[in-house]
Amino acid sequence: MKKLLWVSIGVGIGVLASKKYTEVSSGAALNRQVGKYADRAAEIADAFRTGMRTREEELRSALGVNDTK
Repeated sequence: MKKLLWVSIGVGIGVLASKKYTEVSSGAALNRQVGKYADRAAEIADAFRTGMRTREEELRSALGVNDTK
């Protein structure tokens, strides 16, 4: 009975993977997906930079260090 359960789970995963591959295999769909990931990566990098800049300003203020260039 356990084997039947695992076989059915494997078949289900295979069907879902096959369907997803078919959706992504077209060039336009792949470009959209890559574009989404690139946009997300850019958003994360921007948020990281903003947080880093804010934290640096907090530390400089706390330590009394002024950036005079």
